[in-house]
Amino acid sequence: MSPVKLAVQTLLTILAMVIGMGALLFLPAWTLDYWQAWVFIVLVVGCSNAIGVYLALKDPALLARRWRAGPTAEKRPVQRIAQTFFILGVDGVLVLCALDHRFVWSPVPAPVSMAGNLLVALGLLLVFLGLRANSYAASTVEVSEGQQLISTGPYGIVRHPMYSGALLMGAGTPLALGSWWSLLPVVLGAPAYLIVRILDEETLLKSDLPGYTEYMQRVRYRLVPQVW
Repeated sequence: MSPVKLAVQTLLTILAMVIGMGALLFLPAWTLDYWQAWVFIVLVVGCSNAIGVYLALKDPALLARRWRAGPTAEKRPVQRIAQTFFILGVDGVLVLCALDHRFVWSPVPAPVSMAGNLLVALGLLLVFLGLRANSYAASTVEVSEGQQLISTGPYGIVRHPMYSGALLMGAGTPLALGSWWSLLPVVLGAPAYLIVRILDEETLLKSDLPGYTEYMQRVRYRLVPQVW
């Protein structure tokens, strides 16, 4: 993909992200007076845009791979199902947060909401560190031609640092958006999604990526050191 097309696709994707997140949050809340949503959108879109600019300058091939995402881009049936439930789950959590704000079911104090934003930011940072270390980190589960095993940076601590970042973002999002109740579907759904996705991904990597079995023996933990 040419740099111009990549830049245009990046801008269009970010615009779609703003519109989509705005619709999922402000329509169910039925108000624009929702400061938690404004802060969250600025944080996520701003960080995503910064990461996109970095990749466009430093690793455009990786950025192009990252844009091939979603259930239809997955080649493995388990991953298509997992990604479908993931997208529905994320959208559902955002809508539930907005409804919680509208009907004041379980309001979160402002300092806790800001702590949630900090978790989201830390999660995005971990995703960025994973992308910087691994130029093969596609959005889909696959092994690219010529792909090399990466065991440096965050990959020397856990095997799936970008999923660790996603876990932090999942935990922080309901708090950032001011909803205690919305933590429940995250606690119930995120571990199930990550376990299914990671175990199936590791089946592929052990089969198709040279050295991955030995890497699993050196780096024992998948997501959280000393836990799993």
